[in-house]
Amino acid sequence: MSDISVVFQNNLIKEIIMVNKVAWITGAGSGIGEASAIKLASEGFAVVLSGRTKETLDMVASKCEGQVSVKPLDVSNYEDVKVVFEDIISDYGRVDVLVASAGLNAKNRNWHNVSEKDFDQIIKIDLNGVFYTNRLVLETMKEQREGLIINVSSWAGKYVTTLTGPAYTAAKHGVNALTEGINMEAGHFGVRACALCPGEVATPILDKRPIPVSKEDKEKMVQPEDCAETVAFLAKLPPRVCINEITISPTWNRLYVAGLTDQIPKK
Repeated sequence: MSDISVVFQNNLIKEIIMVNKVAWITGAGSGIGEASAIKLASEGFAVVLSGRTKETLDMVASKCEGQVSVKPLDVSNYEDVKVVFEDIISDYGRVDVLVASAGLNAKNRNWHNVSEKDFDQIIKIDLNGVFYTNRLVLETMKEQREGLIINVSSWAGKYVTTLTGPAYTAAKHGVNALTEGINMEAGHFGVRACALCPGEVATPILDKRPIPVSKEDKEKMVQPEDCAETVAFLAKLPPRVCINEITISPTWNRLYVAGLTDQIPKK
């Protein structure tokens, strides 16, 4: 069989498997959301990109294969989210995969310097935004008797750390709880939910760190495309399989390295 025939056959198989599959990605303008959108589009999904800046989403859309649409929104605004969700249902009739990746943190993030305004904004986007999107797609997925929700949480959703501060840590712990609640209440409808809990990932959110991260350290971190591969893995699993939670961290984990003592060989 020629190389051209193999490529054609593989693309045909991909189209058959993914026909009519729709993925909605929030926070699609950068980082894990952007990489996930590009990866899912390459896997044959029709992708809907949401984020706060249309120009940024348009740039991501230009990198996506196949059917792609841009629908800007602020996930902290429920009415905004509802309008976009209704547009997606009007356009596609369904949502098969939701990747809730919108999130942020503040530079002044710890108890001694976080402001009420920053605390509220982090909770509104990182936790409320997940609830708003999850709640809307959940009813549609229950009617479909199938659907996958991937909530991008964090290492901080599992472990309390001063690195991320109280607002982000609380929000991500909440995301993990919301995610498992979906499995408990909607699994018998065929709906699956996974909390994706990355350790340090080399995304633009690092630029908000109080202490700058070196280029060398960023190169050792998990990359957005690594998380995107994980998202695609989850999206391609049989509907009977639910991965409730995945923790993905750098092999060279700064949280571990910083805690090394003389009892643990460094070489």
